[in-house]
Amino acid sequence: MKRNQKFKVQFYLKKQKTKNGDAQLYIRIVVDLKRAEIATTHYIPSSAWNEKQRKVKPSYSKSVFLNAYIDKVINDINQIFIQEASQGNTVTSKEIKNKYLGVDEKPTQKTILDALDYHNNKMEDKVRIGQTAKKTFTRYVITKKKVKAFMKHHYKVNDMLLSELRLRFATELEHYLLTQDDLHINTAHKYIKNIKTVLNMAVGLDWISSNPFNNFRCTYIAPKREVLTQEEIDKIRFKEIDIKRLAEVRDVFIFCCYTGFAYSDIYKFEYDAITKGIDGEFWLTTERQKTGVKESVPLLPVALEIIKKYREHPYCVNKNRLLPVNSNQRYNGYLKEIADICGINKKITSHIARHTFATTVTLSNGVPIETVSSMLGHSSIRTTQIYAKVVESKVSEDMKSLKNILSQQSEEGTDQTKMG
Repeated sequence: MKRNQKFKVQFYLKKQKTKNGDAQLYIRIVVDLKRAEIATTHYIPSSAWNEKQRKVKPSYSKSVFLNAYIDKVINDINQIFIQEASQGNTVTSKEIKNKYLGVDEKPTQKTILDALDYHNNKMEDKVRIGQTAKKTFTRYVITKKKVKAFMKHHYKVNDMLLSELRLRFATELEHYLLTQDDLHINTAHKYIKNIKTVLNMAVGLDWISSNPFNNFRCTYIAPKREVLTQEEIDKIRFKEIDIKRLAEVRDVFIFCCYTGFAYSDIYKFEYDAITKGIDGEFWLTTERQKTGVKESVPLLPVALEIIKKYREHPYCVNKNRLLPVNSNQRYNGYLKEIADICGINKKITSHIARHTFATTVTLSNGVPIETVSSMLGHSSIRTTQIYAKVVESKVSEDMKSLKNILSQQSEEGTDQTKMG
């Protein structure tokens, strides 16, 4: 059954728009309380406008012409609405406006891939001028691939109109990412969060009226942070390694453990990256690719020793690099070999060095969490608090061990008393 729509068209003076002191005449179309406005080419003195009648006062020299114009426009727009209503069409004020202006009131509808392409093209421009990290752009490119694969698998289509998307799309996509792609729930929800961002952009561009993913809640489950103990750090640091490539990776890894820099930051440090701080000590500073936040770290003696060791290294001299850093794939591959050589039963990666700096090297040794957060370049201290929880867990385990030791000592003391 056809729904009755509330429709009104009227003229008014927009006093914010003036020309030679006269206000611009505007047309306002209202359908179901939603407005669309059209600016005319006419300007009228405010004193010549009858606000109640929405007409030009007869005393104004151009009143006959302008009032005839007003009547004709109102009649034309009324006819458009009547025509649409008689055909059983539900229309918007914007569609009436476009039809009156001769604009295609029903432009080609956009698809989800149109929205992703538009968003990614804009983001790529920001990468070029350094406003967005390339890694962030890459994640959105991967997001598009995931969406394409999902639509092909689940809906058997190559693309879908934005107007066809419902909340079910998000829930089915989540299931697909968890079961078909075998992703962790955090990773799956990151992709869905990316799509929500793109759909919000589409709402802002008037491609859709609302975001169909609004009611999908993206969650985050804090992962277990693997860190090295001081004993394990020392095992790796002091291990005699004869294979040159492994020895170099070991040194770079230990450097990260004592500075907290991520692999991507270490890789780009140039030969003369070290600076002297206001305290007269040596510092390393960079802007984190991930967050764009400044990360400044005063160099501990262990880190300075490693830098000094490689000052004359051919790779560092010829390539203008602070340290001999391999590609990320090789780096992580060699770290596995180092873990085996050192007898450490943990999966050692470039990330574990940063986690170790945050916990074993700093927080466990009493460095305030605000200082650690600043050195890690975190945009929020809440991110750093994840590491603080790891430290609390370590404290708990250590205290349990202490309780056992004290309990044993107490039992031994009791036995000795009985024997005495």
